[in-house]
Amino acid sequence: MALISAQDVSVGFGGPLLLENLTFSMEAGERVCLVGRNGTGKSTLLKLLAEEFLPDSGKIIRNRGVRVARLEQEVPQALSGTIFEIVADGLGKLGRLITEYHLITAKLAKEGGDQLMEQLDHAHHALDVADGWDAHNQVSTTLSQLRLDPDLSFVTLSGGIKRRVMLARALVSQPDLLLLDEPTNHLDIESIDWLESFFSSYKSALFFISHDRMFSQKLATRILELDRGQLTDWPGNFTDYQKHKEEALHAEEKQNHLFDKRLAQEEVWIRQGIKARRTRNMGRVRALKAMREERRQRRERQGTVNMRMEQAQKSGKLVVETLNVSLSYGGQRYIDDFSLTIQRGDKLGIVGPNGSGKSTLLNILLGKLAPDKGKVTVGTKMEIAYFDQLRAALDEEKTVEDNVGGGRQQVNVGGRDRHIISYLADFLFAPDRARSPVKVLSGGERNRLLLAKLFLQPSNILVMDEPTNDLDVETLELLEELLAEYKGTLLLVSHDRAFLNNVVSGLLVFEGKGKIGEYVGGYDDYLMQTKKPIKDVQPDKKVKKVLSSTSNKVKKLTYKEKLELESLPAKIEAAEGELGEIQDKIAEPEFYQGDSSEVAEVLKRLEALEAELAILYKRWEYLEAI
Repeated sequence: MALISAQDVSVGFGGPLLLENLTFSMEAGERVCLVGRNGTGKSTLLKLLAEEFLPDSGKIIRNRGVRVARLEQEVPQALSGTIFEIVADGLGKLGRLITEYHLITAKLAKEGGDQLMEQLDHAHHALDVADGWDAHNQVSTTLSQLRLDPDLSFVTLSGGIKRRVMLARALVSQPDLLLLDEPTNHLDIESIDWLESFFSSYKSALFFISHDRMFSQKLATRILELDRGQLTDWPGNFTDYQKHKEEALHAEEKQNHLFDKRLAQEEVWIRQGIKARRTRNMGRVRALKAMREERRQRRERQGTVNMRMEQAQKSGKLVVETLNVSLSYGGQRYIDDFSLTIQRGDKLGIVGPNGSGKSTLLNILLGKLAPDKGKVTVGTKMEIAYFDQLRAALDEEKTVEDNVGGGRQQVNVGGRDRHIISYLADFLFAPDRARSPVKVLSGGERNRLLLAKLFLQPSNILVMDEPTNDLDVETLELLEELLAEYKGTLLLVSHDRAFLNNVVSGLLVFEGKGKIGEYVGGYDDYLMQTKKPIKDVQPDKKVKKVLSSTSNKVKKLTYKEKLELESLPAKIEAAEGELGEIQDKIAEPEFYQGDSSEVAEVLKRLEALEAELAILYKRWEYLEAI
C-alpha cells in the first residue's frame, strides 16, 4: 500500500489553478525528484504533503502510522542553542525532556553537587514516565551518523553545517517519508557529496525538489514534473526524463499546430456568406464551439529567458598574473604561495569549502585586495561586470524596473534603445511583476533580476559568484550556452558540478591550509586527475574510520571484513548489556545519593557507550548491506 497519495488535488491563489487535479502516490523506499519551472507550485505541493495546509479540492491520503518530516529550503534565522537542543527539538515535547536530561548530565559531569543530582533524578523520572529512552538513543545515533558535535553552538556554524543540523532534526523522528526543498542550495561541493552519499544508503522514502542536475541524476529513481498545473510521471533517472521530455514537447507542439490549423479552417467556414449558411451543418457548428473552448482553456508553456550579454572591447592579452601570493587573516592562512597566469578568454571555475577564501581570491585577482606577500599584476583595458556586487546593489523597496533601469524608461540593448518593460519580459517578468517591489520576489526571480541588471553592463571580464542558486533547469542551460559563447574572460565561483563541467576550461581548487590547485577541464576532469573529492571537515577518528569505509563502493567482503561482521553482533550485545546495567543502576533511587564523582563517572560512561553503539550499528549495517 502507498505511503502517501494525492487524489484530484487542486490549489489556486487567484487566476489559473496552480495545481489542477493532481493524482499520484509514493511507495516505501522510493526517491522521487519533483522538477518544474520557478513558480509552478513545487513548494506548495511539498507543504500539502506535509499537511501544512489543505487543498482547495481533492485530498491527501496517508497510510495509517506513516511519519512525514520536511526539511525547509531556508534555515530559520531565529534558531539558537546547541546542536543537541535543536536536533532533539525535532521530537517535540519529548525532545525537550531529552535536552533537559542531556544538559543536566553534562553540567553534573563538570561541576557535581547535590542540587544537580536532584535535578537529574527528576529529569530521569520524567523520561521514564514518557518512555523516552529509545528516543534519547535515537538523538545520539543521528548526531553520530551526521558527524555533528552535540555541544557546539548553532549560531557559530557555517551554512552547510547548519543545513546538516536541520537534516538531523528532520531525521531524528525516523520518518517514513522525508520531504526536501532544494537541499543543495548554498552548500559547498564537499557538503553536497556527503549529502549524496548519505541519501544513497537512506532506507526511507525521499520526495525532493532540486535544480541540481547531478544531484537528481545520482539519487532519483523517478521524476515528477509540474508544468502548467499538471503533474507528469517519468520513470527512471533525470537523464531519461530530459530525453523523453524533449520528445513529448516536440509532439505537443506538433499536435497544437495541427489543432490550430484545423480551428482556423473552421473559422473561415463559419464566416462564409449566405451560400455557406444554406448548407451549414449544426453538428459542425457545435464542434467548432467545442474547439474554441478547448483553445481558450489551453495553458501555454511558460516562455524561456531570452538573454544576451553586452560585450566591451577586448582586454589586454594578460588579464592577471600572481607570483608567490600569500594572505592570512585572524590567524588563518587562506592563500599560501600561489602563482597563476590568466589570459584573455580563459574561463576558470573556483571551488572549495565554504569559508575557504574563494571571495578573498577573487578580490586579489581583481586588484581590490593586497596580499601579505607576493606580487599581483593586473592587465589593461579591463571592463569588469561582477555578479556578486549586484546582490548588495538591489534595493528591496524599489521596483524591479527601477532596480534595472535606475528610473529610466529606456535601456540600451545591443546598440538600440528598448523599453524597460520589454527588456524585463526577456527575463520572464510580466508588466505587473516588473512594477512590484524586489522584496516580494522569490529566490529564482531575484537571480533573474540580477542577470538582467548584469547583462546591461558591457564587459570583457565577467565575475560570477554562485549565479545558479534558485534558477530552474531551463534557465541554467540557457545561461550555460551564453557563458560558453562569451568572448571575454570568466571567473566563476560555483558549487553546481554540472554547470562547471559545461562552462569552464579550468578549475582552481582550495585544497586546505591555503593551498590552491590548478586543474584543466571541469569538475569531472578534476576528479579524474585527483581520484579524490575535496575534503574539509575532519570527524573524530572512530567515526571517520566507519564513514570512510562506508563511502567506498565495495562489491564483496574481504576476509578481514567477514571476520569483523561475525564479531559485531557479540560486540553490540556486550555494549547493550553494559548499557542496560548502567541504565538499571541509574534507575535505582539510591544512585544519586552516592559519591558525586562516582555518579559523574557512571553518567560519562553512559554517553560513551551510546556513541560506541551508534558506531557499531553503522558498521554492521554497512557490512550487512554488502
